[in-house]
Parts: sequence; structure tokens; C-alpha cells
Amino acid sequence: MSCNSSGCQSICHKNDDQPSDSPPPVAAANNSNNLCLKCKTSSPITPGSLSGDEARFCADCFRSNIYGKFRLAVTSHAMISPSDNVLVAFSGGPYSRVALQFVHGLQDRAQKNFEASKDKSLSVFGVGVAFIDESAVYPVSSDKVDGAIQDIRSVVSNLAPPTKKLHVFPIENIYATDSSDGKDRLTKLLDTVNDATGKEDLLLHLRMLALQKVASQNGYNRLILGSCTSRIACHVLAATVKGQGYSLSADIQYVDARWEIPVVLPLRDCTSQELNLLCHLDGLLLSGGSSRQGSLKTLQPFGSPPSGINGLISSFVNILQEENPSRECTILRTAGKLTPFEFNRIPETDDCNVPLAIRRRQKRYNLKTKESISSELFCPICNGPLKNCNSLKLSSVKSCQSSRFNAACCSSCQFQILPKDPSSMENFCSLLPQQVVDRAKHGNCSLREQIQDCLLSDSEDEN
Repeated sequence: MSCNSSGCQSICHKNDDQPSDSPPPVAAANNSNNLCLKCKTSSPITPGSLSGDEARFCADCFRSNIYGKFRLAVTSHAMISPSDNVLVAFSGGPYSRVALQFVHGLQDRAQKNFEASKDKSLSVFGVGVAFIDESAVYPVSSDKVDGAIQDIRSVVSNLAPPTKKLHVFPIENIYATDSSDGKDRLTKLLDTVNDATGKEDLLLHLRMLALQKVASQNGYNRLILGSCTSRIACHVLAATVKGQGYSLSADIQYVDARWEIPVVLPLRDCTSQELNLLCHLDGLLLSGGSSRQGSLKTLQPFGSPPSGINGLISSFVNILQEENPSRECTILRTAGKLTPFEFNRIPETDDCNVPLAIRRRQKRYNLKTKESISSELFCPICNGPLKNCNSLKLSSVKSCQSSRFNAACCSSCQFQILPKDPSSMENFCSLLPQQVVDRAKHGNCSLREQIQDCLLSDSEDEN
């Protein structure tokens, strides 16, 4: 018999046949491991592709956790305000699919709050969806293209009100709208690039031009991309290998306002494994795959897989991820210590239509001037910020337009995208979209304004 005395120093214990009021410690621990770490009521999903605490969440808590990361990024960096009109870049893949679903959730909640309020003071932000049709680049049959676009239309139309407009934009339309040879010019432009990595990067830059054109022509003031931790981690390593270390910090922030329409990354803190699992749990439609609610075929699987540096880096990161599932987050966290640029924030506003809480939060989290780098020169192809030494190099070039364009580009674009032969360079410049040419001219004009006081006049030069 046990004495049940707290001061007893003996080794007396209860009889084995005596009933116990509490379960054995081992059994309690096993029972706890079979429950969700957060709610302690449901069974965890325990996927093999996840590690850490998230692998012990149930489906509802896991979904809430991913959505919490998204909403924290949106609110902390003032990505969306009630007066905004946002455009979601949509490919049908898991990243853009989750981004569209989460943005729709925010809009749906804002709509319900608007309908429930008496004064109707807060407006509901608008949402549009953009799909870039790249069938002009990849050999895809017209039937597959039409089927993919039709599936995308059904995904967007099945979302609850407010209605979201879908913009299907052929990538060759980055040329003038009255140009009938846009497809031929685009094909010839890509054919002038011999490097596999350079061709992939050029197509990526042209895709961004297409998204910017869609947003600008249709009155959107935000562009939402589905870039996640995994994709950004691959970009960090690839940019380092390509010699883009100076401009790297500009590409990995939550906000990128160097473009005419600011670009925001609300899924920056979510990994590809998390987003893929969320699509599986919710039965969301994946590109080229199937789910509980059907299938969504897009042009993404029809393109060739990444090759060159991009393909090697992607394979390398996958190997690292298999060895340690936290490697992608470590890469991004390390790169996040780089000093961002001044344009890596949403400009502060005093608009009375924006709630005071949003303006205060934006002022709190926005970058300070002393915490950022200023840059006034950008590469006309990739729009990456350039060092001041590039301006001196550009000012010393007094030859033909193609040479000045070459000097205006970053070293990575010069090495991987631009032709080495001068005659081929002239042809390359003639095939570029007008936006790229105008960007180069604007950079040259800005540089001349900066050094105007240091330039000699023609009469002074003769003397």
C-alpha cells in the first residue's frame, strides 16, 4: 500500500492490482503524438514531405497555418488596401492556384464586411486574373491550348462573387497591338540567343513585360505572383552563379516597386511542399494533374524543363531538400540579410480612403532610407539595378546605338543573352519589344541629366 504522503522517504508504492486514476506516462505520450499539435483533437496529416511541427498539424490547422503566413505578409507590407485593384498572375500550377484562392478569400471576407456595415465606408478591392499564353514559344497543338484556356476560365468563373475578370494574353502581344508579325519577331528574337540559360531568362523577362502590360492597360495597381520559398531559394543560388549578386536583394523581397505596377509576393514564406500538400488536401486543380474535383491542363507542362544553370540549380536544391527539409528556408533567410533597395516597399500614402490602421502598419514595417540602397539605373532587359560604375562605363561609349545598348545592360545579360557578334547585335536590337528599347533610352537620358554639369560643350571640346 502506498502511504500517499508527500514527506515519505520510503520506496513504498501502490499495488499492481490497485486501479489508477491517470494513464501510464508512456500511453499518454503516445496518445498525444497521435493528435494535432495545435488543436489537440484531430489526427495529424503527417506527410512524409514535411518536417517539424507542421507535419503534426491536422488538415484544418495546417490550412490555417499556411493562410496565416499569407495574410501576415499581406497586412505587414500593405500589399492590398480596400481601394486597390489587384491582378493575380495565374498559370494553373499549385503556387498560383493557392495565391488565387487566398486572394479570393480576402476579397470574399471584405465583401461580407462591406455588406454587413451600415455606412459602407470601406470599399472592396478588385481582383483580376492574367494568364500568359506562351504557345507561340512552345510547340503545342491548338486543341491543347484551347482546352487549357477553357479549363482556366472554368476555374475563375467558379469562384464566388465578386466576379473576377480573366485576361488571356498571348506573349507575342508584347509587341505593338497592330503588329501582325509579333509571333515571328518573338521567335527570331529567341533564336538569336544561343545560351540555353540566357534563352530561359529572356523568356522570363518577356513574361514579366506581358504581365505589366496587362495590368497597365486594364487599370490594375498591384501584380501578385505566386513565388514561394522554394522558387526564391533556387533564384538566390542561380543569381549568385550568374553574377547577379548586386541586384539579388531586389528580387527576393515581399514588395518590388521598381516596375510601373508594383509586384508583391504574399507566398514568400511558404514552401512548395506546403503548397502542393494544400492543393491535395483542398482538391484544388493542379496544372496537368488530377484532383478530387477534376483536372486543369495548362501550358506549363508543355514547355521544356529548365536546362543550363537553372536546371542544375533546381536539381541541386532538390537534393539539398531531401537531405534536410529546412534547407530552402535557410537559403532564403540567409539571403534576406542582404540590404534591400528603396523600391522594395509600397509607397506610403495619405489617401483618406485607406484605413488609418493600414497606413500606420505600412509606416511601421516599411523600409527606412538608411536601411536601403538607392539605384537610378536599371538593365533594359532584366530591369535589374546597376552599380554606379556602370554609369561611368556607359558615359564613355560614343559609338552606335547597339553598342550603347550593350553597355546599358548588366554583366549577366551581356554574357548570356546578348549576341557577341556586332552584326548580330544590330539584328537583336531590332527585334526587341518597344518597352525594352524605351527603357534603355530612358536610362541613357537619366544618366546624361546626372552628369550634365560635368560634360564639355562642343566649343570647349575643340579648344
